[in-house]
Amino acid sequence: MESLATDQKTIHVLMFPWLAHGHISPYLELAKRLTKRDFIIHLCSTPANLSSIKHKIGEKFAFSIRLVEIHLPSLPNLPPCYHTTNGLPPDLMPTLKLAFDMAKPNFLRILASVKPDLLIYDFLQPWAPLAASRYKIPAVEFITSSSTMTAYMFHFFMKPKVAFPFETIRYRDYELVHQAKLLAPDDRVRREAFEGVRRSNRIVLIKGFREIELKYSDYLSTLLGKKIMPVGPLVQNPSQEVGCSEIIEWLDKKAKCSTVFVSFGSEYFLKQEEMEELAHGLELSNVNFIWVVRFPKGKKITLKEALPLGFLDRVGQRGMVVEGWAPQAQILGHESIGGFVSHCGCSSMMESMKFGVPIIAMPMHLDQPLNARLVVEIGVGDEVLRNSSGRLEKEEVAAVICRVVAEGGRGEVVRKNARAMSEKMMAKGDEEIDEVVKELVMICSTKKKKRNGLFY
Repeated sequence: MESLATDQKTIHVLMFPWLAHGHISPYLELAKRLTKRDFIIHLCSTPANLSSIKHKIGEKFAFSIRLVEIHLPSLPNLPPCYHTTNGLPPDLMPTLKLAFDMAKPNFLRILASVKPDLLIYDFLQPWAPLAASRYKIPAVEFITSSSTMTAYMFHFFMKPKVAFPFETIRYRDYELVHQAKLLAPDDRVRREAFEGVRRSNRIVLIKGFREIELKYSDYLSTLLGKKIMPVGPLVQNPSQEVGCSEIIEWLDKKAKCSTVFVSFGSEYFLKQEEMEELAHGLELSNVNFIWVVRFPKGKKITLKEALPLGFLDRVGQRGMVVEGWAPQAQILGHESIGGFVSHCGCSSMMESMKFGVPIIAMPMHLDQPLNARLVVEIGVGDEVLRNSSGRLEKEEVAAVICRVVAEGGRGEVVRKNARAMSEKMMAKGDEEIDEVVKELVMICSTKKKKRNGLFY
């Protein structure tokens, strides 16, 4: 790929994602793609986060992707090992956000040291582009949520009493109780969201691609008055993932499309009743499965204690339960996988589409329910519906798994759509990245106009 950067010099970019794996991972994947076009990336995060991605950089990107540590203050109950959302107990999330915001002076020192040509920053971090403006560094926001979710959220920020114009994208009644804070946030959160977008130079980058979310991306652009630029699915290459031979060897013994992969990301932990219903649902389905189970840091519980009595013995070789981590991209790319039981986080949703694996959507909170509705709308998966009180039921879990994996009927349609989506994504290649690079080069090479101390 011929370089699209300026002829005069390589462009240095400081990337500054929020402290969640679901944010850092797409930032890292975007960084890898930009380095192929004469960009040098300085990826800034806490030591707790950077230590978990060093192996994903390796020798290939050692020069072009440079890790920059930012140190947060140690607050009560939040030592440095907790300066990440990965495994963080949910009640400590506000404390982490407070510590992150308190690190602004350290971030200013990093800007002065790195002297980047451009800052790419995350959602709800309006202080980052403001800091960059002190050094006349232009800044662009990169949102790692889907265009669908982001359009829905800003719609209700701006028009709280007006229905979202796309009927299929909505929260169910039992979900609205848990989304009240998201859709009606305090003034500070609302202000940070709008200031973050306003300080983004001409464009806003967003994860995904237009063929899936064109109408939602266009509507978001109308709401924000900014050009919305998808950066593609940003799916990790399985060959770059450190594998687990035991899992792959187990999968090798299973028939093609006979197995479901079950994972809910690194930041959501199933409640006991959810875990029990899911376990019973997997057992009832009689389908092979790999289930990744995670517990918050500091929670002392064993798999045997968390799972229903006798569950592991009853499923035997039909199921594999893994605690903590599994090579998700490698698993989804394996021919024995016929479905992905997923919370529908944006990255997991895109990974599943990239590998042509139909999604068995089991959303939990935040953007996940809306992503699940999108999955159903575009025909690449089915959703596990809860009862009227929002409770998972094992019979529904089993029914949707069987429907998606079984030959013929609805399952065949969903699998065909998933394969077609994968082919479409592969055919596009890096079209979105090429357009993004042109915009970033223009922002860096054009003389910036200053207004009220901020770049527009």
